[in-house]
Amino acid sequence: MTEKEMIQKNIEEFSRLQKYMILTEDKKSAAYKEMHERYTDLKAILTASGVNITDIDRIKE
Repeated sequence: MTEKEMIQKNIEEFSRLQKYMILTEDKKSAAYKEMHERYTDLKAILTASGVNITDIDRIKE
């Protein structure tokens, strides 16, 4: 997998995960906490890859 493909995969996962987080009503649930942890990981990965996430970050935490 090329670097470009990996970045694209991570952007797609980041976007999908944010949709799930927005749809989750109970922000204190174990599931939301797991999603938030992955959200934080993906933000770090994308930022380290040089992706400006300002426009694609819907959660903004």
